[in-house]
Amino acid sequence: MIRIEPRSVHEVADLVGGRVVGDGGGVVSSIASLADAVVGSVSFFGSETFREDFRSTKATCILVNEAHGAAPPSASLIMVEQPYQSFIKILQTLVVSNQMPIGHRSASAVIASTAQVHETASIGPGCVVGDDCIIGEHVQLIANVVIGDRTHVGHHTAIHANASVYSRTHIGSGCIIHAGAVIGSDGFGYVEHPDGTYTKIPQVGNVIIGNDVEIGANTTIDRAAIGSTVIDDGVKIDNLVQIAHGVAIGEHSAIAAQAGVSGSTRIGRRVRIAGQVGVAGHIEITDHVIVMGQSGVTKSVSKRGVYSGTPAQEHIKQLRNDAAMRDIRSMQERLQALETIIKQPDSEE
Repeated sequence: MIRIEPRSVHEVADLVGGRVVGDGGGVVSSIASLADAVVGSVSFFGSETFREDFRSTKATCILVNEAHGAAPPSASLIMVEQPYQSFIKILQTLVVSNQMPIGHRSASAVIASTAQVHETASIGPGCVVGDDCIIGEHVQLIANVVIGDRTHVGHHTAIHANASVYSRTHIGSGCIIHAGAVIGSDGFGYVEHPDGTYTKIPQVGNVIIGNDVEIGANTTIDRAAIGSTVIDDGVKIDNLVQIAHGVAIGEHSAIAAQAGVSGSTRIGRRVRIAGQVGVAGHIEITDHVIVMGQSGVTKSVSKRGVYSGTPAQEHIKQLRNDAAMRDIRSMQERLQALETIIKQPDSEE
């Protein structure tokens, strides 16, 4: 349950463009799920899975669709087309984030004299901002964030504790980079010699991150050897994801936790990559592809659709192969039973 500044049910309805059924003068002072709600809570009902919680909730008001029926005795309803989306809007609007004061400069922060830091940007304790950096309006560097030389951070971007951004990185506006992320570390590039030793290939490129990108905790995005690793506008990357050098990810794609994308791969727009997927290097995945969890993408995907398995193939083909494999195992068991019968000595001898 999250406490908010008290307001009437009518005020909450106005915020989401909803219609009140019941007492619009009731006071709302918290946001909660149906099961956890108390008197004074606003909640939402968007799925029949939670019908019992809807009947028994103690919430003061509930966001619902017209089709969801009458309110519990204790609650007023706010009628909206999409209860969950309206609930998100309430969270975005009424829950105050734990931001530093506008323009805050911690005494322990180190800011290079050549850096351009907007007066509304906030720099937390232990942060380092390198030479010739540009830090935009209302940026929040929370704590112990390191921004390498000649890096640009766009307006209203938040970078959380202990994230490291290497030199010459470009980060757009409205981004969120979570704790421990590393942006712009060297790509994994070496020349192997006949004697088994390695020579490091200089990684002299950079990372370019678009607008409205979110990067999860402890995710790593490597700089390109030459050129740029590119994360386009609206991309969402979960925790513990590895993006290798020279990768390009198209607009509004999403990558779930523990996935890894190898070097120089091109991923299209609105691609969905589920958890623990491995993507080989130097391949392309076209737009509007979904790759299901723990799949291995070993070659280019040129047709939109849903893919699964290792090596990844169209999901319907993978399901057929799985079914065929079960049949093969069943046949094998029957053959073994027949062999046992055939090998038995004749009972009359």
